Amino acid sequence: MLTEREKLDTLLRLSVELGYSKDLDILMEHILTEARRFVNADAGSIYLKDHETLIFSYTQNDTLQRRLPPNEKLAYANFTVPIDQNSIAGFVAKTGTILNIPDALRLPATVPYHFNRSFDEKVGYSTRSILTIPLNTAQGDVIGVLQIINAQDENGNVIAFLPEDELMFIHFANTAAMALERAKLTRDLILRTIKMAEMRDPQETGAHVNRVASYTIEIYERWARKKGSDEKEIKEKRDVLRMAAMLHDVGKVAISDVILKKPAKLMDEEYNIMKQHTILGARLFLDGHSDFDRAAIDVSLNHHERWDGKGYPGHVNVQTGSPIADYAGPDGQARGKTCDEIPLFGRIVAIADVYDALTSVRAYKEAWDEKRVLETLAENAAKQFDPELIEIFFSCLDFIHNIKQRYPEKPHL
Repeated sequence: MLTEREKLDTLLRLSVELGYSKDLDILMEHILTEARRFVNADAGSIYLKDHETLIFSYTQNDTLQRRLPPNEKLAYANFTVPIDQNSIAGFVAKTGTILNIPDALRLPATVPYHFNRSFDEKVGYSTRSILTIPLNTAQGDVIGVLQIINAQDENGNVIAFLPEDELMFIHFANTAAMALERAKLTRDLILRTIKMAEMRDPQETGAHVNRVASYTIEIYERWARKKGSDEKEIKEKRDVLRMAAMLHDVGKVAISDVILKKPAKLMDEEYNIMKQHTILGARLFLDGHSDFDRAAIDVSLNHHERWDGKGYPGHVNVQTGSPIADYAGPDGQARGKTCDEIPLFGRIVAIADVYDALTSVRAYKEAWDEKRVLETLAENAAKQFDPELIEIFFSCLDFIHNIKQRYPEKPHL
């Protein structure tokens, strides 16, 4: 466990570090990891407020994690909790007060909230001590709830959270809430951009881009660790890659409705116009100089390139859309990029995007069954897709399925 001095030093460090993370999911992971480290807690969760409910948005559990094979991630499902006094998290969000519960199985009969044992019974876990803290903005609004579970002593025995931990967590939660508010604003801006694209292309939904981004991060992490990449570098790249992956098709906002909304196969001329969305999307980020801008260019421009060189747009000047002279074919058209000429981020999003498109309903097709989709991906390794990345994709298929369940399509009204 951390000493008081180490906790203070951590708070100072986090006030700087949390400001760097821009993606909401990755920030929640960082916050929960550090919160648990404060008190050597076994598990924890973050709930984010959405109108009058809390969305169970992120979780960690060391005990359940140890039961998994090496390098596997803990799968979980999103669910909602009403903001009322019936549940522990709902009570904290409703009242804005901290709850420090020494033993969840021995709650006094006088309290209005109760502990739901269904999760513990389902997975074989035992929740005892719980510290639940509201995440308040600078304006005093609750944007979520941080819940830390099962504090442990030096021998791994579950103990109650100490009263002095509460004050430290108030400061931690305030810092975390400010970072979450900024990250949520960034996510909302991205989703509004996607919403604008969705008005043009009904297939470009918030659920689709969240799934593609999540698949992308899972594939990237496994690839990077396989290559021996530094964990600090992995975390930094995940942050920008997830946001860039969400915007992979943003260039479609400049494509005609006649083409985007056509409920049938495109004619050759129409398809050539549709291909321009890769260049148009990349062009949006040319004036920026951040890691995110560079990642967004790589993804937007290259997610339709093919490993065998038969993809698009090929070697083009992004500003003009013209073929680069040294890479033009005999017909004067840009030669497609092949193999490692395609940036890594583009190669990963290509797999994530195609998998999600094939397993989803589109205006011109029904969703394919999983077996057919996986056979198609495997058959196109070293043709359309990077064969090494396809192998990695298949290695994390269980978690891919969990992601798909976490971001279902909302029915159109």
